Amino acid sequence: MTTWHLIVEATGCPGAENMGIDAALLREARRDAAFLRLYRWSPPCLSFGRNEPARTRYDLATIERLGLDVVRRPTGGRAVWHEHEVTYTVAGPATMFGSLKETYIRVHTLLAAALGRLGVPVELAQRPSGRVLGPGSGACFAAPVGGEIVAEGLKLVGSAQIRERGGFLQHGSILLEDGQNLVTRVTRGAVAAPAATSLRRLLGRRVLFEEVTEAVAAEARATWAGSWREVKVGCTTEDIAHFADPEWTWRR
Repeated sequence: MTTWHLIVEATGCPGAENMGIDAALLREARRDAAFLRLYRWSPPCLSFGRNEPARTRYDLATIERLGLDVVRRPTGGRAVWHEHEVTYTVAGPATMFGSLKETYIRVHTLLAAALGRLGVPVELAQRPSGRVLGPGSGACFAAPVGGEIVAEGLKLVGSAQIRERGGFLQHGSILLEDGQNLVTRVTRGAVAAPAATSLRRLLGRRVLFEEVTEAVAAEARATWAGSWREVKVGCTTEDIAHFADPEWTWRR
């Protein structure tokens, strides 16, 4: 029987520490551990996808002038501004939910059901091609792709996944409020405005971090079989140093 480890972190961490913790969870997932982590970022942070050409795509001078925290994720996809959101991570053995695409859909199906508990009218986007995520130009929230969570045709949740040595990690952003236009602001050249929406826009009120984490945790306990333990986690100083290293952040 699967033992799920639930981690809820209402106090945010800097980008390098958040990604260091996720990297630590992926290592544990290779040893058959399973995790659901719900967390924040403090200070707000701009994250790049693992394979994005960040040095040529984003304006470093503007990023420095704005004083933005920046990190490169271990997962693919495109840039995300992490501020008013709930970030989730699901990690476990690669065989837990099936293939990359099957896992992607299983996790998003659960998140959609959790958002339904809050009265949010969401659905999974139809897949326009066989590709799940890629490093093409523009923000992660520039447009929905197949299997992502949308409301009124706009993306509400953006996600990316990595599978390594028998484990998987999928993480993503559930937008509490708007703000992804920050990615457009620091992108070189003309790019499409984000096709994103937020829980505030959909529900017409401020939605608290705690509301979303409670709904996701409740849905996960009801849907994913096994026992559940609430835990706290950390990561090594080496993990943090790796994600804080400009050689990693600006490697491309």
